Amino acid sequence: MSDVAIIENFVKKYAALKQEVAKVIIGQDKVVDEVLISIFSGGHSLLVGVPGLAKTLMVNTIAQALGLNFKRIQFTPDLMPSDILGSEILDENRQFKFIKGPIFSNIILADEINRTPPKTQAALLEAMQERSVTVAGHQYKLSLPYFVLATQNPIEQEGTYPLPEAQLDRFMFSINLQYPSFQEEVDVVKATTTDVKASVNALFTAQEIIDFQNVIRRIPVADNVIEYAVALVGKTRPKEDTAADIVKEFVDWGAGPRASQNLILAAKTHAATKGKFSPDIENIQAVATGILRHRIIKNYKAEAEGITDEKIIESLF
Repeated sequence: MSDVAIIENFVKKYAALKQEVAKVIIGQDKVVDEVLISIFSGGHSLLVGVPGLAKTLMVNTIAQALGLNFKRIQFTPDLMPSDILGSEILDENRQFKFIKGPIFSNIILADEINRTPPKTQAALLEAMQERSVTVAGHQYKLSLPYFVLATQNPIEQEGTYPLPEAQLDRFMFSINLQYPSFQEEVDVVKATTTDVKASVNALFTAQEIIDFQNVIRRIPVADNVIEYAVALVGKTRPKEDTAADIVKEFVDWGAGPRASQNLILAAKTHAATKGKFSPDIENIQAVATGILRHRIIKNYKAEAEGITDEKIIESLF
């Protein structure tokens, strides 16, 4: 099958996937889009939202619709790296045997990732970047596709360990969940207070997802679109000559080269979901906020004046 035919098939299956997820998740259309774009781009996402906005349910539903294995890890202050990765034990023959931890799954929900100390947070780094884990000197490959979705509660910061910038940079998207609209909340209450449960059908196989990821990587991109993405990221760096005025005034550190790579990959996937065979500048702009939001480090002046990440990013366009 040609790449063009595969993309056309992807558009149909993506629309069916959105409908399947919508059986359970009411509203949050942009959030679902960004999570799915991240998966088909081979990236990871950080979900930021107050409790009760169906973050766990959303990940579980997406995993079911994609036909993938799903594991949830509740991050707590006493969680150890071995609780995530697994550990070696002595079996009855007095031989060391590796018992796999919950990280060995296709989709991992790292719930409240900022509640666990940095040593345990770092246990995810190799898995996210290399798709493998190393325990007692032995490297174990993870099953593909592999996707980490981490959540954070933006309100309660007491007793938390903020993710360092290097780890935040490993996430393709930082996604902010908002409260539902009045009508959406009415629909949620109607759907969740009866004994009727929607059943979600698996529409993909793991190999199909990998095939779609490979085709998306093969999508050609015009030089001017790549240059636009790189220039956009350059504008977030206050010490660069091309930096926007708002960045020079309110930003300490801008985004690194991984942001440029993620912009192009996500724009390719965004274009593919719309049936386009090459992304343009509009596709870059459509995914830019979620990709740049967590890579811009604001200064105290920005915090004092209430300048949001979104306002800074919109000004770059």
